[in-house]
Amino acid sequence: MDREKLIDVLREARDLLARPGKEFLWSSWENARQATREIDQLIAEVRSGGLPSEALQIVFAPTGPMQEVSLGSGWGDEFLSLAARFDDALGR
Repeated sequence: MDREKLIDVLREARDLLARPGKEFLWSSWENARQATREIDQLIAEVRSGGLPSEALQIVFAPTGPMQEVSLGSGWGDEFLSLAARFDDALGR
């Protein structure tokens, strides 16, 4: 696992989720504030040396909250690229 790459992916995910006009209807997040807060917690977890939690896996899973927001908000292709980099950072 490459922690720095993973943190970079999470920062980019946070930036995407913080953009105005996101659609959260089909995700488990209620709004951008809740989503970015969860991403911030995951960044802190990775930065502190902890092993990636199940929550991290769920965020980037197919039909997970990140993909649901991306599809509803018109940036599905960006999500797929980000998810590929996520997998790479985890060494998959």
